[in-house]
Amino acid sequence: MTLDELWTAVLTEIEFNISKANFNTWFKDTNLISCEKNLAQIGVPNGFVKDWLENKYKKVILKILRKNDPSIKDITFRIQKETKKREEKSVEELNQKLNFDYILIDQETGLNPKYTFESFIVGSFNEVAYAAANSIIKNLGLLYNPLFIYGGVGLGKTHLIQAIGNEIKKIYNTKSIKYITSEKFTNDFINALSNKNVDNFRAQFENINLLIIDDVQFFAGKEKIQEVFFNIFNDLYNKNKQIIISSDRPPHIIPTIEERLKSRFQGGMITDIGYPDFETRVAIIKKKLDIHKETLSEEIINYIAANVQKNIRELEGVLNKVLLYNKIQNNLTLDVVKKIFEKGSKKIKKMTTFSNIVKIVSEFFDLKEEELLTPSRKSEYVIARQFIMYLLRNELKLSYPAIGERLGGKDHTTVMYACKKIDEELNNNEEIKQIYNNLIQKLYLTNC
Repeated sequence: MTLDELWTAVLTEIEFNISKANFNTWFKDTNLISCEKNLAQIGVPNGFVKDWLENKYKKVILKILRKNDPSIKDITFRIQKETKKREEKSVEELNQKLNFDYILIDQETGLNPKYTFESFIVGSFNEVAYAAANSIIKNLGLLYNPLFIYGGVGLGKTHLIQAIGNEIKKIYNTKSIKYITSEKFTNDFINALSNKNVDNFRAQFENINLLIIDDVQFFAGKEKIQEVFFNIFNDLYNKNKQIIISSDRPPHIIPTIEERLKSRFQGGMITDIGYPDFETRVAIIKKKLDIHKETLSEEIINYIAANVQKNIRELEGVLNKVLLYNKIQNNLTLDVVKKIFEKGSKKIKKMTTFSNIVKIVSEFFDLKEEELLTPSRKSEYVIARQFIMYLLRNELKLSYPAIGERLGGKDHTTVMYACKKIDEELNNNEEIKQIYNNLIQKLYLTNC
């Protein structure tokens, strides 16, 4: 039996006993290099795969090899530098990367550089808000202050208000900008209160020229937070510093917001972002395809645009699933896309539950569900747990505290940190992106 034949026999048995996604992730680019002096040497593409195979599959591989060749007593793994396509990443290195030795978000401003005016599609549904944004850039602090933009979930509010910040940063070469969600504002203030450093919390807002607050409706019912924000708002406003606010509703119908705050909000310009029309949805899809360097037929683009009408974020999510399926199947037809819509839209909520997400992730990483929910700090458990948190947040829309409670009483800040790590790694790390795509495939596309 040749080396290739022996390794094919091993892979055949392994593939039969694990999921397709798992097999493709860990065994796709492996081969048997040699069998000498009772030692089998297995070639792997990078350090990440090497560590994972050594930790999770070494005993299984050795058992199958010995069944086919009893002379083999042990195995070792070797990274084949000439065939690896990406930088080697051991599990430890991957964890370090997940801990953000480098990150996408600008830590000083809080801005995400991917949100730009160049990638923002303008249509009749958002043209007033877009025009106001451009006017602010030319008259910072002097016109439309504050600018209050409201609209439903997933319509591009965050993209637009962060694009303003990134444009100001580029034009004026300044970092005296602060983007913060109202949820983070609240959590940071509570932490400052607990640690008795409220003065330091307030000081971070004193010398900025532009404050961007996202989802201000989160302040509803929080009297102390509203008081703190009111004072920061007044201080900046009186210095002619620009303030931009987003919300899911206009100020006058945000419940339990103090009248003095509503009055401040209404003293500037209030504009909404509505639902995109068909032509704009088509333009958004084509823009995303251009960014991802992907292509789809006009009939598929039009079908997606016609069937996702009220949420740009959902539109992007559906497009990502279609592109993922296109990679799996290669020849994507309109009938297949219709099938994805039929099965996806009707069954996503039914199929995707807390227990299902935990099950899918534990199976993918070959870990026991009960062990995955323990406090273990082993690398494989930490990574898998981060994916569970991210999927619960993004697919089930659970709150950070709810996720922490369901995962053994973890603090909500731990969940926030994990979700942020995975979210940003998806933009930079091909291994993480591949794992995520495989998990999404198992969650939604397995039966399409």
